[in-house]
Amino acid sequence: MRTGQLLRTQAFRIVLVYVMLFAFSVAALLGFTYWNTRRTLDGQTDQIIEADATGLAEQYQHLGIQGLAETVRSRALHAGQALYLLSDGQRRATLAGNLDSWPQIAIAPGDYVEFYYERPVDGKLETRRARGRIFPLQGDFILLVAQDVHDRYLTERMFTTTLPWTVGLILLLGLGGGALMSRNMLRRVDAINRTSGEIIAGDLTRRVPVSGSGDEFDTLAENLNRMLDRIERLMKGLREVTDSVAHDLRTPLNRLRNRLEESAARLTAQGADAGEIERAMAETDQLIGTFNALLLIAETDAGTTRAAMTALDLSSVAADVAELYEPLAEERDITLVLLPGSAAIEGNRSLIAQALANLVDNAIKYTPPGGQVSIAVSAGEAGADLTVRDSGPGIAAADKPRVVERFVRLEASRNSPGTGLGLSLVAAVAHFHQAELVLEDNVPSGLKATLRFPRRALRTPPLKNAAE
Repeated sequence: MRTGQLLRTQAFRIVLVYVMLFAFSVAALLGFTYWNTRRTLDGQTDQIIEADATGLAEQYQHLGIQGLAETVRSRALHAGQALYLLSDGQRRATLAGNLDSWPQIAIAPGDYVEFYYERPVDGKLETRRARGRIFPLQGDFILLVAQDVHDRYLTERMFTTTLPWTVGLILLLGLGGGALMSRNMLRRVDAINRTSGEIIAGDLTRRVPVSGSGDEFDTLAENLNRMLDRIERLMKGLREVTDSVAHDLRTPLNRLRNRLEESAARLTAQGADAGEIERAMAETDQLIGTFNALLLIAETDAGTTRAAMTALDLSSVAADVAELYEPLAEERDITLVLLPGSAAIEGNRSLIAQALANLVDNAIKYTPPGGQVSIAVSAGEAGADLTVRDSGPGIAAADKPRVVERFVRLEASRNSPGTGLGLSLVAAVAHFHQAELVLEDNVPSGLKATLRFPRRALRTPPLKNAAE
C-alpha cells in the first residue's frame, strides 16, 4: 500500500489520535512533575534563606551594623552554597560578603529573585546562578542573602531540553509502530476489498481469503464467504429460471410468428385482408424483442460475454450505427450527424454497438421532425466518451435516475412503441465495461447521453480499423 493511501486510512487516523493523546498525556505528566519538583526545591531553598536571614537579623539587633558585618564575614569564610552581600543603600560601598559586587537585579525588598554571579573555580571565573532575597536595614543598609542553585538550574535546563525530544520520539516511534500495525490490518482489508471488487465485476465465484489465524478478520471472512455462497446459489437459481422462462417462451413465440406470417401470405394471395394478422405479427415481434433484451441484459450482468472482449475503434462502431439508422432518420425528416473523432478501447463490439443503437433509436424516436441527432467519439485524459445528442424534449432531472431501470417508461412515452428496456440494456453494457452512462441536458434543448469509458479501457496506440 502506498504511503498516501496509508495516511488516509481510518486505522492510521485512529492510531495517530491515540499517539497524540498519549504524547500529550506524557508531556502533561512530565510538565506537572517538573513544576511540582521545582516548586518543592524552591521552597526548600527559600527555607534555608529564611533561616539564615533570621539568624543574621538577631545579630543585627544585638550587635548593630558592625556586629552584623563581622558575622557576615565569618559566615562567608565557610559559606558553602550560601552567598552574602552587605552594602549601603546606594550599593556603592560593600561592607561584607562573599560577592564581589551587586548582581544585575532590581532592588525589590522581600521578593525572591534569581540572578547570575561570577566566582573563581580552579583559577577561572565561572558564571553561576543563585536564588536569594533582599532585606532592607535601618540606617540605609541592604543585605542580600542567597543560595547557589546552579547545579539544580543545569538539571532543570537539561529536563526542559529533553522534554520536547522525548515527546517527539514518542510521536515518531508511536507513528512508526502504528503504521506497521495499520499496514498489517490493511493488508487483510485490501484482500476483502479486492475480492469484493471482483465480485462486483461479475465473478461470483471469488471468495475472501482466510489466513487461518482464527482472529476477527478470519471470522468476518468466513461469514462473508458463507453469505457469498448463499447469494451465488440464489443468483444461479434465478438466472436458470429466467433463462428457462425466456427460452421456453421465445421458441413458441417464434413459431407463432412464423405461422402468422404464413397465414398472412396465404390471405394476401387470396386477396383477403391480412391487417389483423400483420398487427399480431408486430405484437409478436415486440414480445420477442423484449425477451431478447432481457436475455442480453442477464448475460451482460452475469459476465458470460466477457470472452468476446477485443480491441476496437469506437469511431468504427459509431459509423456502422449511423449508417444503419440513416434511412430511419431521413424517413422522419431528422438530420443524423456523425461528428469526427476516434478512440480505441478494449471492449465487446457487439454489446457496445447494441447500446449505441439503443441510444440512437431513442434519440430519433423522441426528436421532432426537422430536429437533429448527432453521434460523437472523443478521447481525453479521463478516458473515452461515446455521446449521442438530440434536440427532443429531453428528460426531467428527477426522472434521469429512473429511466435506466427495467420496464420504466415515462408518461411522455406511454403512447410510443417500446418495452422500457432500451436504457436498461445500455446501463448493463456500461456496467459490463466498468464504464458510466451519463444523462445530461443538451443545450439548448434535448438530451445528451454519454457512455464514458474509464482510462484503463483505452488502447495505446489507437487502432486504425477494428475490423483489421
